[in-house]
Amino acid sequence: MEFRDYYATLGVERTASSDEIKRAYRKLARKYHPDVSKEPDAEARFKEVAEAHEVLSDPEKRAAYDDVGQRYGQRGEFHPPPGWDGGGFEFSGRDAGPGADMDFSDFFESLFGHRMGGGPARGMPRTGGDRHARIVIDLQDAYRGARKTLTLRMPVVDAQGRVSLRERQLDVRIPAGVREGQHLRLSGQGSPGVGGTPAGDLYLEIGFQPHPHFRVDGRDVYMDLPVAPWEAALGATVVAPTPDGSVQITVPAGSGAGRKLRLKGKGLPGTPPGDLYAVLAIAAPPADTPAAAQAYAALAHAFPHFNPRRELEG
Repeated sequence: MEFRDYYATLGVERTASSDEIKRAYRKLARKYHPDVSKEPDAEARFKEVAEAHEVLSDPEKRAAYDDVGQRYGQRGEFHPPPGWDGGGFEFSGRDAGPGADMDFSDFFESLFGHRMGGGPARGMPRTGGDRHARIVIDLQDAYRGARKTLTLRMPVVDAQGRVSLRERQLDVRIPAGVREGQHLRLSGQGSPGVGGTPAGDLYLEIGFQPHPHFRVDGRDVYMDLPVAPWEAALGATVVAPTPDGSVQITVPAGSGAGRKLRLKGKGLPGTPPGDLYAVLAIAAPPADTPAAAQAYAALAHAFPHFNPRRELEG
């Protein structure tokens, strides 16, 4: 994931005032607006400018962004450390969820998630504002559920406009079957109310830690399952890991690379649960001994007309 230099995008210094950021954004927005611009990359540049303004014009987001830049670098590839949890930042407003109007980059959403504002409707009592944070959990926790102690860092703006980061800890129950992108609502954990009105809520957007073996699509889970050539050709029963423990998988005789074997109900828990798909990959042993090389020669002799590139020649 690429680190986005929002200051460079707007052409301002890191010490720029809010007025300087606003002026730079307006100038670039007029230049690259897709409805009027003749620039060939106007739409892409307009989105970059809008995203940079979304962050730098908001004191909370800007403080979090600056903190990430100082801790993890400000250029090139963004490589968060092991255990990265989206930064653990907490912001005003709640998660917008799928369908938000803005098309943000992966870098933006890794820090802020899907965001939207939100306040009480006109004429309604002014309750405390909702807040939003993004957390990242292990896939195994989504299968089994878990209890987590979260440390959230909340940007706080004082009366002089200065921003500081304040930490707080929360004990949170992660329900089994939670999906990536789902939002957990913690009632009363948002901003305090005004004049005795109730506090707002805290919305936690769930993300999954990247896993070396498993890929998640909704409630379905995919894995690449290496098998030996003879297991694929003759059939076999093999032991394979899943996020919820090992299982035995029957590989039918005559299977080829890319074949999907479905384990019904072994995906993420739910009603109904998802499925787990083992995608076969043929793993050939090395010809690193005379006996192994002779075995490969015998195999080639046994299949003189086999051409694995036949479809390419057609």
